[in-house]
Amino acid sequence: MTMPLEIHIERAARELSLRAKQVEAVARLLDEGATIPFIARYRKEATGSLDEVAVAAIRDLLAAFAELDKRREAILSSLKERGLLTPPLARLLDAARTRVALEDLYLPFRQKRKTRASVAKERGLQPLADALSARDNRRIDAKAFVDRSRGVATADEALAGARDIIAERINEDAPARAELRSLFKDRARLTAKVVKSKQKDAGKFRDYFDWSEPLHKAPSHRVLAVLRGKAEGYLTATGRPDERDAIGCLRRRFATGQGLAGQQLDLAITDAYKRLVLPSLEKEAIGEAKQRADRAAIDVFATNLRELLMAAPLGHKPVMAIDPGFRSGCKMVVLDAHGKLLHHTTIYPHTGGDRSIAAGKTIKDVCARHAVDAIAVGNGTAGRETEAFLQTLDLGVPVIAVDESGASIYSASQVARDEFPDLDLTVRGSISIGRRLQDPLAELVKLDAKSIGVGQYQHDVDQRALAASLVDTIRSAVNAVGVDLNAASVQLLTHVAGLGEKLAAAIVKRRSESGPFLDRAALKTVPRLGGRAFQQAAGFLRIPGAKHPLDASAVHPERYALVEKIARDQRCTVLDLLRDAKRRDAIEIDTYVTDEVGRPTLEDIVEELGKPGRDPRPAFEVFSFADVHAMSDLTVGMVLPGVVTNVTNFGAFVDIGVHNDGLVHVSQLADRFVRDPSEVVKVRDRVQVTVTQIDLERKRIALSMRSDAKSQVG
Repeated sequence: MTMPLEIHIERAARELSLRAKQVEAVARLLDEGATIPFIARYRKEATGSLDEVAVAAIRDLLAAFAELDKRREAILSSLKERGLLTPPLARLLDAARTRVALEDLYLPFRQKRKTRASVAKERGLQPLADALSARDNRRIDAKAFVDRSRGVATADEALAGARDIIAERINEDAPARAELRSLFKDRARLTAKVVKSKQKDAGKFRDYFDWSEPLHKAPSHRVLAVLRGKAEGYLTATGRPDERDAIGCLRRRFATGQGLAGQQLDLAITDAYKRLVLPSLEKEAIGEAKQRADRAAIDVFATNLRELLMAAPLGHKPVMAIDPGFRSGCKMVVLDAHGKLLHHTTIYPHTGGDRSIAAGKTIKDVCARHAVDAIAVGNGTAGRETEAFLQTLDLGVPVIAVDESGASIYSASQVARDEFPDLDLTVRGSISIGRRLQDPLAELVKLDAKSIGVGQYQHDVDQRALAASLVDTIRSAVNAVGVDLNAASVQLLTHVAGLGEKLAAAIVKRRSESGPFLDRAALKTVPRLGGRAFQQAAGFLRIPGAKHPLDASAVHPERYALVEKIARDQRCTVLDLLRDAKRRDAIEIDTYVTDEVGRPTLEDIVEELGKPGRDPRPAFEVFSFADVHAMSDLTVGMVLPGVVTNVTNFGAFVDIGVHNDGLVHVSQLADRFVRDPSEVVKVRDRVQVTVTQIDLERKRIALSMRSDAKSQVG
């Protein structure tokens, strides 16, 4: 039966350490079509100020409970149809709170293909199996079951068939499986070994040629690495406890006794474990370890992606952007302050002679003509060389390396073709690099997040779970920053709470046909954008310079009347409240608390009045690498500035300007013990690192952020 929602709410509250009222409020709002950003920002009174992470956790847990109910109903229906559902079994199924418990109860009744046990039953060996299980040696006469016409030629064959029946019974015993499952959970070891015939080609899995550790303690990156090695045929991998311990559990549960019965039961127990229980529970244990590893890896990816999306924007300034190259030249573009293409050409600064001189002249002329404020250079091939060339020109503007991960994917995408149908792929890539400097968030939302390159074993994890997490992350970032309604692309608008791709496209179409939106209320003129979508989206959309000053802020239109009342009580206008801190400080918040609007919302409103529409991202700061361009320029002991490009469970990768990122192992991140690298660094952090090892052959650089790093390698 389907559990009542109240039971799911109570259970979710316990598991998440929340009050049932909070979970109930979130469940109701989600059921009404509210989005996570809207609930977290504008319904704090209802939820007790739960943040987006907590709201998403409630959503996911309630969805998991609903899936469990769906499976329960399917099992009950199957048992009813076959006349197998008894009241005690129905009660046990109703009480099951996990998928594993459900499946264990259903296992003896599952419709199976032919098994060794079913064949033995067809041969009339069930009574012999029952006699052995009863351990009554006086009633056991295997010879009596010899019947060549039924395929039982000898007493030994009769006993073997009876053991098959007993083995299947042991495998299907729910309490026994539960006990062994606990053993697997606590004492299974993840063991990997190299496939001897593949050893020469398995170099990337060298660390796991002879590896073993407790499965429940194995960190996500090692679980995923071992499973990848197994999938690619380089490693064998198991996840099981000591066989003697497991069989001992079954022997204690199914006491073997003495004589023939004891001997046969002991053989059946060993066979049940090796042939039936072990493959099943090992698959389950490794599957659960994989799920844990997936969750950890997905969390790492989502955290890194959010940091990248929330990176400091240069802002509305004209920029030059260069996609560097050697023989093929550098694709150079100029964008206006809003990312519109003004100019593009190809220059050849690295070929020497007249072409290099001409490239310098072109850059100087274009910078002056378009009053360029900064130059973005892609950090791929020839990136550092192009930066060095630009520095020789004494342009008086900062030259900034921009991560170009995924730019080539964007340039070949339908989005890019729609934006620039007449431009070459390389020009589109340059435009993307420039726009990433101006506004990373607005540009990166056009990409498949998996192509941005901040993940850990991203192709090995559950792709549906990864995609769902990344969508949540992008939506969270977009709505945290807010979106300029009159400038945003379809891709950016798509992630605004309550919109989606079709409404985003409709907004852009309305904008192009009728001109810019003059106020938020004009959103209601967009076809198919109804009241629910308006409610969800309006607070996250900004209209700079609108007639109503709150249209440029995060104050929701549903609270405009409240703010106007506050202004009247202060004997001023809303604009005065925005401009005058003294008037805001004079607001008596408790005066305006009602059953609908509590202190959390009022505090948010007053805070927003002090910084209407302010971008929450950090201010942009120019970063420069040291004068190193290739791994061959490095020496052990060098102290260099770098930028964190990726954070994993085992450390952080840092770009130090030599094309190959170095690794700061988790043990080298700080002078103290670090359990989680994200506690110390995040993507885009600027750090100082010491080079501790250089492996030119494998193109690996080891770095340290410890204060004693230099003395260790000196």
